[in-house]
Amino acid sequence: MASDLFSLNNKLAIVTGGGTGLGHGITKAFIEAGATVIITGRREDVLKEAADKLGDNVHYIVNDVTELDKLPSFVQGIESKYGAIDILVNNAGINMKKPLTEVTDEEFNHIIQTNVNGLFSLTREVAKHMLTRKSGSIINITSMAAIYGITDVTAYTTSKTGVLGMTRSLAVDLSGKGIRVNAIAPGFIDSPMLRKAFDADNDRRDRVLKRTPMNKLGQPEDVAYAAVYLASDAAKFVTGVNLPVDGGNSIGF
Repeated sequence: MASDLFSLNNKLAIVTGGGTGLGHGITKAFIEAGATVIITGRREDVLKEAADKLGDNVHYIVNDVTELDKLPSFVQGIESKYGAIDILVNNAGINMKKPLTEVTDEEFNHIIQTNVNGLFSLTREVAKHMLTRKSGSIINITSMAAIYGITDVTAYTTSKTGVLGMTRSLAVDLSGKGIRVNAIAPGFIDSPMLRKAFDADNDRRDRVLKRTPMNKLGQPEDVAYAAVYLASDAAKFVTGVNLPVDGGNSIGF
């Protein structure tokens, strides 16, 4: 049956930043598709609350992707306790809106350390295990900022553009060995944070909706279901793509 192709039954997934926002939505959709999910992040209270709400197929581990030296043992610990990692979703990331002339080197490097260096190191460690099994799916979260220019987010844009390039390079390196690597570029997804930002900048809100052919914001589940597809056998011949989930924003005018 076609529905079986989208099943994640008996799959183990890691979702970084899985306690809130898009990561929480992806985790929920993965569970609905049959997966067991390990959510990670820096705040135990947030992770515990999410795991309690999402049920028995979610476990949480406190982890900071910027602490690169701890990532090998973190991955090994998951493999030892929970079994083989089938899916990695690199969702954790930080943003900063600030005029470029006011961005310090420390702030710039912090964005890169979190969004690029941490993502690479975690992916490398997970890939080592996936390579022994010649199987796996890795999904990175990029951004509209990797597709077109957005004002006052130079550091974030640089990091997400780096993730996009890394996705393509990893796909070339790993896909012939059974590991697919893809990315999702969320458009403007409805959230309290986005609503607050739009309330403070009505002009930006109007420009976003004007260039979005669907003339509305996306919902977290829109990104989540795209992640289920890319993680599933339905996408078994899909690798190296950056899938916009944006209501057409990236091609609107």
